[in-house]
Amino acid sequence: MGAQRLPVIVGFGGINGAGRASSHHAFRRLVQSALPQAERQRTFAALAQLMGLPQVDESFILDHTLVRRVEASHFDVDRVQWNRRFPTQSNGQPVSFDIKRQYLPEVIPPEWEVTATSVTHANVKIRGQQEFLLPTIREFEVKAAGQLPTGFEPGKLYASRNHPRGLQMMVYAASDALGSLGLDWEDVARRVSVDQVSVYAGSAMGQMDGAGAGGMLKARYNGQRVTSKFCPLSLAEMPADFVNAYVLGSLGSTGASLGACASFLYNLRLGIDDIRSGRARVAFIGSAEAPINPEVMEGYAAMGALATDKGLRELDGLSESQVPDHRRACRPFANNCGFTIAESAQMVVLFDDALAMELGATMFGAAPDVFVNADGFKKSISGPGVGNYITMAKAMAGVRAIIGEKALRSGGLVQAHGTGTPQNRVTESRILEETAKAFGIEQWPVAAIKCYLGHSLGSASGDQVTTSLGTWAHGLVPGISTVEAFAEDVHRDHLALSSAHREIDPNALHYTLVNSKGFGGNNATASLLSPRVTRQLLRARYSGSQWRAWEAANEAVRERQAAYDSAMIAGDISPTYHFDYGVLGDDDVVMGERELQVGPHRVSLDIASPFGTASLDD
Repeated sequence: MGAQRLPVIVGFGGINGAGRASSHHAFRRLVQSALPQAERQRTFAALAQLMGLPQVDESFILDHTLVRRVEASHFDVDRVQWNRRFPTQSNGQPVSFDIKRQYLPEVIPPEWEVTATSVTHANVKIRGQQEFLLPTIREFEVKAAGQLPTGFEPGKLYASRNHPRGLQMMVYAASDALGSLGLDWEDVARRVSVDQVSVYAGSAMGQMDGAGAGGMLKARYNGQRVTSKFCPLSLAEMPADFVNAYVLGSLGSTGASLGACASFLYNLRLGIDDIRSGRARVAFIGSAEAPINPEVMEGYAAMGALATDKGLRELDGLSESQVPDHRRACRPFANNCGFTIAESAQMVVLFDDALAMELGATMFGAAPDVFVNADGFKKSISGPGVGNYITMAKAMAGVRAIIGEKALRSGGLVQAHGTGTPQNRVTESRILEETAKAFGIEQWPVAAIKCYLGHSLGSASGDQVTTSLGTWAHGLVPGISTVEAFAEDVHRDHLALSSAHREIDPNALHYTLVNSKGFGGNNATASLLSPRVTRQLLRARYSGSQWRAWEAANEAVRERQAAYDSAMIAGDISPTYHFDYGVLGDDDVVMGERELQVGPHRVSLDIASPFGTASLDD
């Protein structure tokens, strides 16, 4: 069998606590202290534009990006609203009050005596017991989160029409990924059959804020109305639906594969499989998560999963009156007390190698495979298991088959899941140590970017993938900077953990493994190949003249990518959002025996059986 098509990473975009993903700006925010001055200034200019600042204020930007105290634009952590049970008992005399008749319950409780006092009002007397819910406030025990840069509101950049925040972020991420291509999407779409574009994107939690499932579940409880948008916009695959319907106008394969915190890699696997098999020539892979609200955070806090102020004080020996350092809430592989929740939307664009060559697409790297394995029988649904050993070993073996033993041992990096929990620091470090030992690696560099960004749940591995591309572009491995010392129970043989940024030779970094673990035993490890390895693989497939043609075409693509970045920094580009645009209906479909025509698009129906034929026509 001939070589399969190689899934090449040709574009990426998104938004997280570090800023805009395209042109590696979010990555640069992580390593800003180690950058040359010109690159550092350009990224601060990009962040200033995102944050709506009239001029670059580096101090403000540094303080209002990455993990930090939850800001009031999300909710007031000192005064969280809730309803407290308020049982009453009449003490000899009935409880009496006046009320507008419109607020009376439809079914009057038997303990109530209701007397009309006017056309609009009534008097209520309650004898015996009655339970009320009393609106009140309380202090939230978790006060840190990885938040989008202060002032950035994706819903204000397009006609968002009360979309949940996660979907607003997905529109921005998909638009950013399109711009990062340096190609005209209409031109790409003309060269690719309409059924050969895949979109796989979702949310592990669904849309849980007040415009989605959160609003639907608590509306009646809070005496409000349930709207027609709550239910459909809350669905977990809705990020893919939005990209299809409002950004790309795609008629190709779509959906979302959910694996808790490994969801982005689950979707990446679908896209890779489509391209390797030839089912698709283009794949958009994404995830959007917007979990910074009291209800979702309280769910994770009830599990003991999140870093609380009390836990941070205990780690740092602070008194009850002292404020902990929320910037250092997430401490992977150190003495820690829980993970830090975050919001993020990321999207990566894959082309098959032939399309990338034809269009002169920039090759940011390649994604040859993702391995997924469950944990088997479990003692606890949230506890770690053995499946991650399998995903890591298979990913290593797959890379070895491509680049060989020597390059595998000397030229790799692992992007650890690195949540910042006591359990993760022991279990994942052991998995990494055993993997490095088995494959003969002496000192395997380990990155753990959640120390900067927090844990964006289903989007977390999307953050890791786009960060990996930044490492190849800038030759820097982000340090685990929130850590003063690594914990004694962390397995460190064969691993190179560092709190400082490390300079590397990008040409000597041949691959990165992106590791992700999810509740329920969802383990995934992706292998990424460097731009240099990607080019070497393709130069072996194509002639010298084809390669020179790609180089010439790529010059124009890079110019368009630079122009897009400059326009974004200047604030001249809005997200791509097409509402009620180019909508096709029944009359636009022409059904044929060998071909289906949908509007201007043709879909071949000449499908060969992969199983042979049963010869029933004889």
